[in-house]
Amino acid sequence: MHNLLSFEQALDNLVRSLPCPDPANAEILALTEAQNRICAEDIISPINVPSFDNSAMDGYAVRLSDLAQSLKLPLAGKSFAGAPFKGHWPPLSAIRIMTGAMIPEGADAVVMQEDVCVNEDGSLTFAALPKAGQNIRRIGEDIKKGAIVLQRGTRLNAVSLPLLASLGIARVAVFPRLKVALLSSGDELVPVGMPLEAGQIYDTNRFCIRLMLEKLNCEILDFGILADNPAEFEQVFTQAQAQADLVISSGGVSVGEADFTRTVLEKLGRIDFWRLAIKPGKPFAFGKLQQAWFCGLPGNPVSALVTFYQLVCPAIAKLSGHSSYRRPQRLSARSLSPLKKSPGRLDFQRGYYQCNEQGQIEVRAVGQQGSHLFSAFMHSNCFIVLGRERGNVAAGEEVTIEPFNQLLD
Repeated sequence: MHNLLSFEQALDNLVRSLPCPDPANAEILALTEAQNRICAEDIISPINVPSFDNSAMDGYAVRLSDLAQSLKLPLAGKSFAGAPFKGHWPPLSAIRIMTGAMIPEGADAVVMQEDVCVNEDGSLTFAALPKAGQNIRRIGEDIKKGAIVLQRGTRLNAVSLPLLASLGIARVAVFPRLKVALLSSGDELVPVGMPLEAGQIYDTNRFCIRLMLEKLNCEILDFGILADNPAEFEQVFTQAQAQADLVISSGGVSVGEADFTRTVLEKLGRIDFWRLAIKPGKPFAFGKLQQAWFCGLPGNPVSALVTFYQLVCPAIAKLSGHSSYRRPQRLSARSLSPLKKSPGRLDFQRGYYQCNEQGQIEVRAVGQQGSHLFSAFMHSNCFIVLGRERGNVAAGEEVTIEPFNQLLD
């Protein structure tokens, strides 16, 4: 086990090797087309928000100097959202004002209508002298003109895009979508929907990875299933790496499988075949082809998903320019069940966590943990992450969990 590459080393090597995209290649899109794209430049606010002092309440705009002389004032006019008060505001009077309306020049405060008595003659009686600035939203209070509102590398979503719209920004520079070539290898694989013959299995890995790539907003080039044939393998890989930024394959990287795979890939670039100290997912390949980067996933379904989720996702984030990407959050939890674990490899077991009545996080293992047993994911909402040198876990012990992010929800 000592010659295995740790998860942390593999992730660091992978991410450090990859380039960020060039902002010079950015595309300019309308906000309506930019959902889930990555911002290619810092965005500067062209205006103050709010752009004028306005009322936070329905009530009455007043001058403190007037109320200091009398708490009873006549009404001099009205200010509504979109229709501000524009007339002469005489001394010793108040202005009726609605939420969002422009504050009349000279007003020091807004008194909410619930704290004002409207007399029969239409005059107003105020219960007390308000504080200066009370219920006034100041110009630039939310966003100041010239401030950076979004940094380069931010994923644009249902929060950031309306923010840009509120600033009058109609178009935004984004990095091009990452082109990912996807393929599987193995004579035993059959496309989903076709009848199985003896010894065959369905190609679920490519389908699973495709679904996650779609959530990552990648442009997917599907090259299907490759037979265990060196000539076909080289031909398809040559085509894939010429069209894509990243090539992802499933299968063909385990010991005993990789002989011709290694030979073909090394003709097209520089590929490292790693043996990782993680479970599931020990075999993994990474490197640079002539025109694209390459990640080779194991053939077992759970191993393929785990290595994609834990290693390829950060790689895609780097290549996409998504500098605000964060690895899945990890939390402490109490294990409700014993967990089998041998020292030597970082273990990602499938689990289900929830908070008990005391607000404590508890987790239990879900199903058997074999790398070929995919169905346990249906009843899981997290990985139970057990350190490389940890052994068996007794019920009641503290463990680390990693709740599934949006790729698996």
